[in-house]
Amino acid sequence: MARLLPGTRALRTLEAAARHLNFTRAADELGLTPAAVSHQIKEIEDQLGLVLFTRTSRTIRLTEAGTVLFEASADALDRLGRAVSRAQKLTRGTALLKVTLDAQFASKWLMRRVDDFRKHHPDIELRFDIAYEVRDFELDDIDVGIRFGAGKYPGLRAHRLFDNILIPVCSPSLLTSGPPLREPRDLFNHTLAHIEWSRQGVTWPNWRMWMAAAGVTDFDDSRTVVFGTSTDAVQAALDGNAVALADFAMVANDLSQGRLVQPFELGLRVAPEFAYFLVYPESTGDDPRIVAFREWILEEIAKTRTTDKGQ
Repeated sequence: MARLLPGTRALRTLEAAARHLNFTRAADELGLTPAAVSHQIKEIEDQLGLVLFTRTSRTIRLTEAGTVLFEASADALDRLGRAVSRAQKLTRGTALLKVTLDAQFASKWLMRRVDDFRKHHPDIELRFDIAYEVRDFELDDIDVGIRFGAGKYPGLRAHRLFDNILIPVCSPSLLTSGPPLREPRDLFNHTLAHIEWSRQGVTWPNWRMWMAAAGVTDFDDSRTVVFGTSTDAVQAALDGNAVALADFAMVANDLSQGRLVQPFELGLRVAPEFAYFLVYPESTGDDPRIVAFREWILEEIAKTRTTDKGQ
């Protein structure tokens, strides 16, 4: 007779409780109450006839049996998740391409051009996963991604899209109704917006760095506003509330349409190894949908570079 094993839900509870060694944190992750987690663990122990955790008034620890079950549960859930992802990709066929990208790239660059892709490839339906974190192509139902980073993604092909140049931008109304902006020091009279970001020893350019490049050595950053995302910083500029440091490629359309202006020509480059990259698994590089999307986006990037040089 086959041994009755815990179901997937029970395994998730066991894995979370064992990983956190804290029923409250496991409950928060799973959307349960600590009492429900404790009850499910007790049910698993009774079902298997094993003690998986030793409990004290302050701590819980895995027993040897618990460690064996935890490792097996984590492996089983990971394998099942990857199998589900593969099954989903097989089921949805070849007409759908799922792209993961961050909100800024989606709203400021890709969505303005997506109709052109659809015109050239009416047989491919694009769907978007808006996220800042890197997705797992084997675990998530995703085909290609656009990510900002150093381009080092094991097992993935990475195509550099464009370099990042940070420039000051503001609403035209700010120039007409606010204090004048004739030289960099005039920015002291305005609210300045930027983001804080650092990775692998590289810091995203901020106003202090821009002012230093402009020769301003006594800059007081007390009037700066730090946003969590570039999208929010640019929106503050569009609303006429601030002068923002923004990625030129992400605001090029706003500049050309007159929604934003660049009060000073000085721009700062992000460290050269960092850029936006198009990424996808090595194993799917010949997929016709990915080939079509890759060739299209690289051609659009080339057009953008040509236009920039013409300006």
